[in-house]
Amino acid sequence: MGEEQIVVKIGEKEKTYPAGVSFLSIAQEYQDQYEDDIVLALYNNRLRELKKTVKKDGELSFLTTSDKTGKRAYRRSVTLLMQKAVYNLWGREQIGVYVRYAIGQGYYCELMKDGESCKITETMIGALKKEMYRLVMADLPIEKYSMNTDEAVALFHELGMKDKEKLFRYRRSSRVNIYELDHYKDYFYGFMVPSTGYLRYYDVTAYQDGFVLLFPGKEAKKVSEFVPSDKLFFTLKRSRDWGKLQQIDTIGALNDAIAAGKTQEMILTQEALFEERIGALAEMIVKEEGKKFIMIAGPSSSGKTTFSHRLSIQLAAKGLKPHPFPLDDYYVDRDKCPRDENGELDFECLESLDVELFNHDMNELLAGKAVNLPIFNFKTGKREYKDKIMQLGKDDVLVIEGIHGLNDKLSYSLPVESKFKIYISALTQLNIDEHNYLPTTDGRMIRRIVRDARTRGTSAKETIAMWDSVRRGEEKNIFPFQEGADVMFNSALIYELAVLKIYAEPLLFAIDKDCPEYLEAKRLLKFLDYFLPMSPDGIGQNSIIREFIGGSCFNV
Repeated sequence: MGEEQIVVKIGEKEKTYPAGVSFLSIAQEYQDQYEDDIVLALYNNRLRELKKTVKKDGELSFLTTSDKTGKRAYRRSVTLLMQKAVYNLWGREQIGVYVRYAIGQGYYCELMKDGESCKITETMIGALKKEMYRLVMADLPIEKYSMNTDEAVALFHELGMKDKEKLFRYRRSSRVNIYELDHYKDYFYGFMVPSTGYLRYYDVTAYQDGFVLLFPGKEAKKVSEFVPSDKLFFTLKRSRDWGKLQQIDTIGALNDAIAAGKTQEMILTQEALFEERIGALAEMIVKEEGKKFIMIAGPSSSGKTTFSHRLSIQLAAKGLKPHPFPLDDYYVDRDKCPRDENGELDFECLESLDVELFNHDMNELLAGKAVNLPIFNFKTGKREYKDKIMQLGKDDVLVIEGIHGLNDKLSYSLPVESKFKIYISALTQLNIDEHNYLPTTDGRMIRRIVRDARTRGTSAKETIAMWDSVRRGEEKNIFPFQEGADVMFNSALIYELAVLKIYAEPLLFAIDKDCPEYLEAKRLLKFLDYFLPMSPDGIGQNSIIREFIGGSCFNV
């Protein structure tokens, strides 16, 4: 009998291969047709690592390091490479590495010994780079194998990976995938490249007490330059310190608190912290006399609306007269709105706002004059005037919310001393474990999926489909201005993903397996599976999470 054959469709062509052929060998055949390295396969709309074999007929496409999913696999693999290099250099001294959070196009990491941070030197950075390079040149295989969840918990206990040990105590799946690089074992949230030889583009630079592991950004074969983001770093660090203070800094620790029945205590503590921070911010604004324009900006699903209401209440309690004010009312009429590269109306560019009118009206208000402010009619796509008269007295302030609030081109004519700029984002203080940080964009996307379904009747499939476009707008119009804010405010609640899980999971399960959005839905479902569910009972009506799950006392 001859060898069994399978038919693989790649693009418009079909090819015959022996059953059991690896995706890697097929990828090598097609690599010269791609500018960037192939790192994953998509077979019958299921994501596959290249070392996997093909056992039946199907349709095949490849993902490279320029694709979102391929980029994640590449970063994950470089992280494992870095961990192995740290282990080779300092493992005998019981020094471990922790991945803390994303800064720009890199991960901020710290070396730890006996629970204390070890200050890293330039000599150590040099040694780390040299060892990583050696491992890349050796082209060592990254192996994957499956083990029983109980065995995995025992393994992590033996390896001293306490966060992973705690995480997998709540794992419902009976199996866990473990990756191994030259006898170094770990678990990762997602797929890997086949070997270290793929990992040629990275850098390591000292920052604060640790270092940043840098990756390529838009160009898959060019490492992004490191631009320090000190305000973002210290906001993230402060949030992590709060998490440690409550002894809830990982998903496993959060699950422990939920399982122990501490949800009400957690809610009350979080809201007390939240209110204290908003109160301190209001006090800061009051003390800086002459602030008339409180400019609030942040990425999608940061909770800007609830935040602006709660800040306004605190400002009023301190003697000011705040007036919430949406920048959306200064949209140009739809027929004058610019279009993006796809010919679609671009509502997120600065030119979609009437910047000149905004500056004219704000200067008139600053001069103490009465101004008839516009109202944008989203049904007709036109600006209207309905006697919305505003005049600023001594204690009046405008609380202005909009994506361009931090961009000085928006308010170019207003005196610097009249503006107070606040950047808000949901920067979760939780990590998955020691080496898998929790991407803040995932938290925001889950917030958005839940809110869109509730308020707009938008399916999770539609929200996921437009998310890349939303992210591009943020990277262009919001993130470049975050360091120019007077204050950076973190709107994430430590328990929120355990609550959002209840609402998000049914919406994600509704996405059909044949949809392009299914892969992302499956990834998010796997991510939410780490969390124990938490009831929203006991969460106050003014909580920021109510903006997404419903039941808010504000008009959100």
